[in-house]
Amino acid sequence: MKKILITLQLLISIVSFGQGFLHRDGQKIVNGQGNNIILRGLGLGGWMVQEGYMLQTQPFASPQYQIKQKIQEVIGEQGTKEFYAAYKANGITKRDIDSLAKWGFNSIRLPMHYNLYTPPIEEEKNGEITWIEEGFTMTDNLLKWCADNKIYLILDLHAAPGGQGNDAAISDYDTTKPALWQSEANQKKMIALWKKLASRYRDNQWIGAYDIINEPNWNFTGSNKNGCDENSNGPLRDLMVAVTKAIREVDPNHLVIIEGNCWGNNYNGVFPLWDENMALSFHKYWNYTTKESIQKMLDYRTQYNVPIWMGESGENSNVWFKDALTLVETNNIGWAFWPMKKIENIAGVTSVTKNPEYDVLVKYWKNGGLKPSAEFAKKALMRMADNYKMENVTVKPDVIDAMFRQVQTNDTKAYKKNQIPGKIAATHYDLGTNGFAYSDKDFINYRVETGNFDEWNKGNTMRNDGVDILPCKDKGSNGYQVSFIEDGEWLQFTTQVKKQGKYNVEIRYAGKEGKLHLETADSKSNTISLPATEGNENWKIVVLSDLALKEGENKIKVVFDQGGFNLNYLDFSEAKSSKK
Repeated sequence: MKKILITLQLLISIVSFGQGFLHRDGQKIVNGQGNNIILRGLGLGGWMVQEGYMLQTQPFASPQYQIKQKIQEVIGEQGTKEFYAAYKANGITKRDIDSLAKWGFNSIRLPMHYNLYTPPIEEEKNGEITWIEEGFTMTDNLLKWCADNKIYLILDLHAAPGGQGNDAAISDYDTTKPALWQSEANQKKMIALWKKLASRYRDNQWIGAYDIINEPNWNFTGSNKNGCDENSNGPLRDLMVAVTKAIREVDPNHLVIIEGNCWGNNYNGVFPLWDENMALSFHKYWNYTTKESIQKMLDYRTQYNVPIWMGESGENSNVWFKDALTLVETNNIGWAFWPMKKIENIAGVTSVTKNPEYDVLVKYWKNGGLKPSAEFAKKALMRMADNYKMENVTVKPDVIDAMFRQVQTNDTKAYKKNQIPGKIAATHYDLGTNGFAYSDKDFINYRVETGNFDEWNKGNTMRNDGVDILPCKDKGSNGYQVSFIEDGEWLQFTTQVKKQGKYNVEIRYAGKEGKLHLETADSKSNTISLPATEGNENWKIVVLSDLALKEGENKIKVVFDQGGFNLNYLDFSEAKSSKK
């Protein structure tokens, strides 16, 4: 009888694939029609599982439970509940998913915290497992928004019961309590949660896959606390096998994704595979973007005839994004970047604005001193929760452009509509990569390979390119300036010129003595000297005369022959000799 049931399940699975479920076809992920699918996804980090670095609390409160403790200290238990209700309600809405679909994403990775679905083992009685509706409702809503946009939702257990790694912030691991690997009760709860999820979503084709455990990083036998020198990974394999078995008892349809130890990348001892509908995930941060950097995963794909997926990546420059995504897509590997929303973020598709009151609160948590009143603190936190609404975040067009358009071409395009005559902000240089839209000497972070944190944007503001940008208080600015300019660097601006002729260019700058010239495809100006202004905020104007421009589109390159100054804007006006 058991064999008959298993056979029926397999038959149902085959039929289901034809109805639209993503599934494995040899080394590829395909849809129900058998078409190869490259998943282009974004992880909704920070929504269900907060990490301190996303909220600027990392130095003193990195895991979510510590963040909650800090909040409760200043606004009490009831105020904390109200904050988190608003934070979760605003954090991801239909408008967010509509935007992601519009930008080009075809999948979402949902980092789940188990405690939104089931209580901690310490709160259960007599070893039973009970359920909380909140997490399921949040997932149901998100799934509907994904289905409306015809994009896949990948469920990712980011914070497993007890916590699955010594990198505590990732999984909200509380070191005073038993970790996942130290507690049979926690493991049973994780298995039961996946069975519950699989039972609930078994028939939904817009569930793309089950990513059953995020970034385990634990030393079972080795000396490296994050499991990077493990050779067997026996407990990890056993748990993933048990979870898969529980899923298959109720759901024959969905792709199961597994991750190795050492933040997802150490697969020693995990093979052989145990299910016909699986994929391997790897995570890629701060390393080279050569084929050699992913060769081990490519070898696994061939050796075990299984698809591979870059399930998490990001937190780097636009150049790295373009290079990494070009690498994986060229090798038929899908991806999910990280994260969507973070306070004062230049390396994501959006940035959350930090209000001044929240900054006061963070400084109090960090340094102590006079405790803010509960009224002040609650206002600061509720305003931050409001800032997470999609309509209140700052969308980052340069990051989106790097992840999609720049992967296909080195052509540049205008960041803003730059019309001549008219003023052009220095920070409105073209969308495009280093060497094409601009040239900057520091533009990427390879810290895992080099051992150094390589800053790609010393200002860490506005844009995520190599061009170094700082806030600007000068009159007539757009609020930002190009700074830390080095000899030989340049910026390119795509412009629309009203009519052919010669133009004068007012150059607004401050700082040390410098030199620059302008170039187009057809002409090159003289080099002009910029005398020192006796201070980085003492702004002056010099005029470059008689730049020849044709009617229509002109790509104007501003070349810094001698750097050391800050640049605010260039203001183009028709030269008198060109006027009728």
